[in-house]
Amino acid sequence: MTDSDDDAATGAPGTPESSLPAETRIGRAALRVADLDETTDFYRDVVGLAVLDRDAERATLGVDGTPLLVLERDADRPARGRTDAGLFHAAFRVPSRAALGEALGRVRERWRLDGASDHLVSEALYLDDPEGNGVEIYRDRPREEWPVDGDGTARMATDPLDVEAVAAAAAGDGTGTAPLVDRAPAGTDVGHMHLEVTSLSAFEAVYVDGLGFEVGMSGPDVRFVAAGGYHHHLGANTWRGRTTPAAGRGLAWFEVVVPDAAALEAVRDRLDAVVANGDVEFDVNERDEGIAVTDTDGIEVRIRAE
Repeated sequence: MTDSDDDAATGAPGTPESSLPAETRIGRAALRVADLDETTDFYRDVVGLAVLDRDAERATLGVDGTPLLVLERDADRPARGRTDAGLFHAAFRVPSRAALGEALGRVRERWRLDGASDHLVSEALYLDDPEGNGVEIYRDRPREEWPVDGDGTARMATDPLDVEAVAAAAAGDGTGTAPLVDRAPAGTDVGHMHLEVTSLSAFEAVYVDGLGFEVGMSGPDVRFVAAGGYHHHLGANTWRGRTTPAAGRGLAWFEVVVPDAAALEAVRDRLDAVVANGDVEFDVNERDEGIAVTDTDGIEVRIRAE
């Protein structure tokens, strides 16, 4: 097979067969919560998601009819412990700087902003939901503006965000006095998930060797992995020294969505190979919609085809 044949077979120039297709994305995220009413109100009124379905035990929220977040009432489960692995933040990506300014307006009016950063590839707002789950709301800069390192990976930083310029973008005229907008616009999605893990090598065994993400920016205590050259679909860090698997409330599961059945079968084959190798123990189970993997930290990721 020639180099050009290999590129055509994988569907992305220069992408090895062991990697996910460039069209791979994050799907829904699900949280276990104690107070379903309060948490639903937060994601509706502050993040700007619409309630798509709701009963006494579960709420599904999303944008433009597309589900992005599932909240599951689980008041009997203990709160997440200080040493438990799990969610660092779920990151909701909005399609423009104006939409980020609208989100900032909702946060300022109805909640509290915990942080704001310019990551060179993106601009981000940070806050916690009522149960302490981390939330990021961000917008990407155009990909052609992303700085890249010598190996071609996107270079990121954590610089101060010009918050007032973001606020002014919502007004469209530079005044910074935009009216409050209740709902996130069409095109909003879950751009990435960031996890707190006990071992970065075990994280890589599951998500890189098994699922097929590629490692991008990394450091001694953090890994960013992605498909198709994105800055990161998943982040993992050991900053807080988590030492035990996820057990309490918080992240229940999240989805990785691949473009077709062939890509799903390739993930299945890679996972089987990692399990057979036996260096890292994790569970792989079949679901009606695809595959469910419970990683070494007890975090469940569901892989399905579009």
